[in-house]
Amino acid sequence: MDPEIGGGIAGSAVSFLLLKLEVFASREWNLQENIKKAVQNLGRELQSIEALLRDAASKKEHDHQFRVWIQNVRDQAYAIEDVLDLFRLDQESVWRRLKMRHSINNLIQDIDRSLQSIQRTKERYNSIASTSTNAGNNTDLPVRVAPRFIGNVDTVGLEEPTNKLVSWALEPKQRLEVMFVVGMAGLGKTTLVHSVYERVKQHFGCNVWITASKSKTKLNILTLLVEKLGCTITQGADVVALMHKLRKFLLNKRYVIVLDDLWVKDVWESIRLALPDGKNSRIIVTTRRGDIANSCRDDDSIDIYKLQPLSPERAEQLFYKKAFSRNGRCPSGLEEVSKSILQKCDGLPLGIIEIGRFLSRQTPTKNEWKILHDSLESELRSSGELSDIMKVLSASYNDLPYHLKYCFLYMSIFPENNPVKRRRLIRLWIAEGFVIEKRGKTLEEVGEEYLNELIDRSLIKANEMDFDGRPTSVGVHSLMLKMILPVSHEENFCTVCTGAARNLTENTRRLSIQKEDFDVSQDLPCVRTFFSFGIGKVRIGSNFKLLKVLDIQGTPLEEFPSVITDLLLLRYLSLRNTNIRSIPSSLGDLHHLETLDLKQTLVTKVPKAVLQLEKLRHLLVYRYNMESVLPFDIVQGFKAPKRISALKNLQKLSFVKASGQHRMSRQHRMIQGLENLTQLRKLGIVELAKEDGTSLCHAIMKMRNLHSLNVTSLNMVPLELDAMTNPPPLLQRLYLKGPLERFPQWVSSLHDLVRIRLKWSSLAEDPIAALQNLPYLVELQLLDAYTGTQLDFNSGKFQKLKILDLQQLEQLKSIIMEEGTLPCLQKLIISHCSKLVRVPRGIDKLIHLQMLLLHDMPEPFVTRLRKNGGRLRHLVHHIPCIHSYKQGQLEDLS
Repeated sequence: MDPEIGGGIAGSAVSFLLLKLEVFASREWNLQENIKKAVQNLGRELQSIEALLRDAASKKEHDHQFRVWIQNVRDQAYAIEDVLDLFRLDQESVWRRLKMRHSINNLIQDIDRSLQSIQRTKERYNSIASTSTNAGNNTDLPVRVAPRFIGNVDTVGLEEPTNKLVSWALEPKQRLEVMFVVGMAGLGKTTLVHSVYERVKQHFGCNVWITASKSKTKLNILTLLVEKLGCTITQGADVVALMHKLRKFLLNKRYVIVLDDLWVKDVWESIRLALPDGKNSRIIVTTRRGDIANSCRDDDSIDIYKLQPLSPERAEQLFYKKAFSRNGRCPSGLEEVSKSILQKCDGLPLGIIEIGRFLSRQTPTKNEWKILHDSLESELRSSGELSDIMKVLSASYNDLPYHLKYCFLYMSIFPENNPVKRRRLIRLWIAEGFVIEKRGKTLEEVGEEYLNELIDRSLIKANEMDFDGRPTSVGVHSLMLKMILPVSHEENFCTVCTGAARNLTENTRRLSIQKEDFDVSQDLPCVRTFFSFGIGKVRIGSNFKLLKVLDIQGTPLEEFPSVITDLLLLRYLSLRNTNIRSIPSSLGDLHHLETLDLKQTLVTKVPKAVLQLEKLRHLLVYRYNMESVLPFDIVQGFKAPKRISALKNLQKLSFVKASGQHRMSRQHRMIQGLENLTQLRKLGIVELAKEDGTSLCHAIMKMRNLHSLNVTSLNMVPLELDAMTNPPPLLQRLYLKGPLERFPQWVSSLHDLVRIRLKWSSLAEDPIAALQNLPYLVELQLLDAYTGTQLDFNSGKFQKLKILDLQQLEQLKSIIMEEGTLPCLQKLIISHCSKLVRVPRGIDKLIHLQMLLLHDMPEPFVTRLRKNGGRLRHLVHHIPCIHSYKQGQLEDLS
């Protein structure tokens, strides 16, 4: 393993612990004085060690002694974490408190002695260390810089982006333009830009290529730039002097400059300030740091090109070209193993090229390639033939701040090709203590910032995108996962079990079970986190006393495991997609629980004891009943205790049954009490009686932080929601399911609304007029929501709408879209509108429409759009994708 990675893990562990010690000392008011002083001493020792770690990292002292030292630091950091958790466990168990305090004090003293020894060892080492290297900072590895020095570099799959960037560079514009080319390590950014540079540089009076890299300062890069332009440099010139010289030289010249491999924002800012606004001049910057590119995009002269992995077809072409260089064709018998290797490369040109070259030197037999396929991971490690791939990828990890290193390493828990939901990942980070509080923001909002930064840094990839541009699920590239898995194991961050559990030790801290059945019989006192991704049974013993995260969703559970209620430090519990029917009252003993996820279980009621979970932030108890006769009843919620309002830290609550027998029923009192949940961001209500609508409105008006509201009426009775005179100002998502006698006027005032779905509303008045001025509305769904015959979309309205979904509007006969309306519409769905016989008038003006989806529409409607002879075909010829479904059968009209 790269020692710089190991040092980063140790540094992250120490930095996190310093925060934990500070919080611990401030919140545990009943600490005995001797323990309190001992904890403070630990903090001081850790601060000294943290300083030594930073000093070592800056000098890149990466010999064996340094590796042993950082391993000792990490082990002691973990030991301190154990002590803190043992103390918390002690507070939950009164009968053994005195005995535990004595042993805790002894443990602290032992750790303190170890830390002092670690510090003395490092200080002695510093005094005798005479040399150090900067190798760890150099990102100019041969595989990365090769495109600049080798002729005929492979540009397979880069033809289209090359042509786009060449056109951009040569397009006559009377100003300086900048293009950031962004993507993960190994995507071919340098190769692409080098190809563009070679094609366009003769069109510019001045051209220069500068490699930034992590090791170069502003002064280094400005000096290089001035020298390459042929200017003389005064000895001792500083950054400002170089900027003036550069600006003076380039004034009134047409120039193209490439800044390759940018890592630091202030390097770019220094260069940008020095460059005059030359007519038709161009700057191209390559970087894996999308966060820097985004922060620099302060006007329309700066653009970003996001380079994507190769398509499967182009990846195969490139791989065969490298692996079978003689003719570029795969021999018979090697197709299957080749496809498996290509899957591991996941469209990354660096991996495809290096592995292809490596395999080209081997005997092309099925057995030989199978052996190589199975040993690829070892070849990717530091001493293997393919280690340069990992060095290029690991530079991105090493560049992370400490609080993001743990968050990224957490991705090693999840199986390959198993995307994780965005919200789930953030809740897990919070439960682990990785998310640091920021004033004025919730932990969830800070966690979202962490995830966005990891995506922008090209380390985590978005797998699926939501309508509003946020990822719904994320993952890591296959080769990136192969980089972090050994790090995770060697640093005792997480142990992944894909076979027998023989690699478990008593110091194991996180367990990821990725096999059929798993039974923990040995003592594992340090386990903090337990995941199961298999479909077999998982048996957990009573030896996980320090467990904080338990995620066993999808396992074949029929009953709630009784051992869970003994896990007194548990913060996160997910039994999602299991068959449990009830939860015990003893769950109320888990006073640290923050997330209780019982989605897609058979639980329909939670006990009163849940009200003791004062730290609970996310209570998810519902399922989608696909066997329901009526689609209206598809969401099955749960019966909540009437004092649910006691859970004042709740951020998300769904779906609560609101049905009651009379005005003073317990459920009616529960609805009134919701007004105390002022921290709620997301609320889901089902079975709302008409007479309870006013009470719900009064409660919701107190929820000033609410972002999402989902309300379903009881047995299709009307929703009475007119009493909402002052709705939550931050509401972004609104779902109303049930008849509406009138369209709620307050909806028109929801300035931040991005999505609204109206289902079974049966409105007589056209709802379009009430919604058309919402400035940020991106998605609108009307399902059996309107009984009129015509929908009018007026000119200049719905400026941000991207998705329009019209379903089961049985009386609808025409849709009129005036010119200038819906300028951003990308997706139009029309379904089960039996009286609508022609496409919307004005659809031909929707120039950004990418997809038209039709479901069970009248035959005349579809006939008029068919490619051969459809009378209205000319109105939709600009739409790339047109699909018509009739009773589930697809007809492609594209």
